[in-house]
Amino acid sequence: MALSGLGKRLRELFQSRRLDDAFFEDLEDALIEADIGVRFASETIQALRETARKDGVDARDGLRRALKDLLRRHVTSADLSLVPDALNVLLVLGVNGVGKTTTIAKLARHFQKARGIERILLVAGDTFRAAAIDQLKILGERLGLPVVAQEPGADPGAVIFDGIASATARQIPLVIADTAGRLHTRDALVKELAKIDKIVRSRAPGPGYKKILVIDATTGQNSLAQAEVFHKAVGLDSIVLTKLDSTAKGGMVLPICRELGVPVSFIGDGEKLDDLHVFDPDQYLSSLVGES
Repeated sequence: MALSGLGKRLRELFQSRRLDDAFFEDLEDALIEADIGVRFASETIQALRETARKDGVDARDGLRRALKDLLRRHVTSADLSLVPDALNVLLVLGVNGVGKTTTIAKLARHFQKARGIERILLVAGDTFRAAAIDQLKILGERLGLPVVAQEPGADPGAVIFDGIASATARQIPLVIADTAGRLHTRDALVKELAKIDKIVRSRAPGPGYKKILVIDATTGQNSLAQAEVFHKAVGLDSIVLTKLDSTAKGGMVLPICRELGVPVSFIGDGEKLDDLHVFDPDQYLSSLVGES
């Protein structure tokens, strides 16, 4: 993974600055600018100061490792392994513009190539955007996968119901369903998602049903507010972080994991269908603090 924006700044700080009060203040500012949050950054720097004083850490590399260890306590990951001999449903959530529909195709490609799952059904549950339906159909063709869709404006719950029924009848083990993400109508969105959640749980009960939130790495602290809304609506099982290239700050994963207890499963760092990778907390933190 390429160095994040924070990683580049921290590398410069650790290479060119004395480890004095001004250094720790600049380090705290860098964490805040990386979307970790003011309180989280302040608590982390205070703990880092105490660690440096208690353990006598005065070398730059040692202090950077200590910072990584402090942050590692709050980063969690989750493996999205499928439940064998059962219907698995991945309900993909997220606000408009985060790359949700493309992420669905990337998830399907991952399960095709890395997990050997050849039979996958895609469901165009974002019926409020005709472009989302058309895009998923095109991506389904590229992947050689069937897509269940209806006309724009159709009841999304009914579309997902039909998708699950089709997968059950055809003995397809994995359904990946798109959903709408209109946060400007928050109450309506929460009610709609609760309805969809009830439908999926009734048709595909058990551990094979997972709710996945797609977060844009360039969104910043607003991503925590987004995660809170979706978590309240349906209870999230994991996060996919998209657009995590060298220009992204990427720090919002930490407060989401810490505040909501929701782990990360994948990161996306490009536009191609293969640009989705299993989340590695240590690799992520190495990039974040400027180790690699």
